[in-house]
Amino acid sequence: MLLHADALAILLIALAADAVIGDPDAVWRRWPHPVTWMGSLIDLLDRSMNREADSFERRRMMGLAALMLLLAVCGTAAVALDSLLRALPGHPWTTGLIASVLLAQNSLYVHVARVRDAFSAGGLDAARQAVSMIVGRNPESLDEAGVARAAIETTAENFSDGVVAPAFWLALLGLPGLVLYKAINTADSMIGHRTARHEAFGWAAARLDDWVNLAPSRLAGGLLALAAPLAGGSIAASFRTMRRDARLHKSPNAGWPEAAMARALGVALAGPRRYGDQIVEDPFLNAEARQEATPKDISRALILLAGACALQFLLVAALASLAA
Repeated sequence: MLLHADALAILLIALAADAVIGDPDAVWRRWPHPVTWMGSLIDLLDRSMNREADSFERRRMMGLAALMLLLAVCGTAAVALDSLLRALPGHPWTTGLIASVLLAQNSLYVHVARVRDAFSAGGLDAARQAVSMIVGRNPESLDEAGVARAAIETTAENFSDGVVAPAFWLALLGLPGLVLYKAINTADSMIGHRTARHEAFGWAAARLDDWVNLAPSRLAGGLLALAAPLAGGSIAASFRTMRRDARLHKSPNAGWPEAAMARALGVALAGPRRYGDQIVEDPFLNAEARQEATPKDISRALILLAGACALQFLLVAALASLAA
């Protein structure tokens, strides 16, 4: 199904549906979101297979076994659903609509916009509360610039792993590829942390998540760089900073979209920040720029997000026309 016209048509439908419809609260108040199901299974595997009395190596092997079990369950369900949808009338429209549930263009824009709007509606305290819903940092330690920078960074990073990467794997492997990617990414977000409990057990999930995001993260950075003029930035400068600074990020992937976003907006991103009681001493991306991000910069980041999403749609449409 490698870049097959059928898979690309499904992706176009999914991207359009997600952009227009998003995640209707009325639906997910009544039915669990698929990612919630994945999270419940990951939590069950964590509680039943991650034993503190086991050795580091055994916990690492149990984490690998848990990941394989998660992927087997999710992959089997996705293949069965994909086969069913292909046998019913309305394919690829029905498949595209269902796939849109696992894309995050609309929801990412809405959540980040809430941080921007909270500054004017309720001040710094309201903005801290809003940003706490989308980042893992301690919001009480953030000033206005810190909140704005956190919102911008999560826009860049989640454009990669919430929009571009799911679309990438849907295009390559169809609905099963999309579901498997979301299972891997959800596992990484839940257990892929270097904590006492999960450093060993979540090792396999974290490494596999790094691998499946290698190409999408670079594509996401490229799309943001191409959209740079929408925020007053330079395409060439954004590409230069991305190539120079991406490697400075502790993640092998997050630095690409964040560095492109930083140069496009003319602000420094990443740098030292606090997660709970832990301070991460990371270097700044685009360090020569100003560090004092503002709520207006969040608005510009949202413009970049919308522009990059539009460019991705056009790219998929072009590939679909070539594959037809």
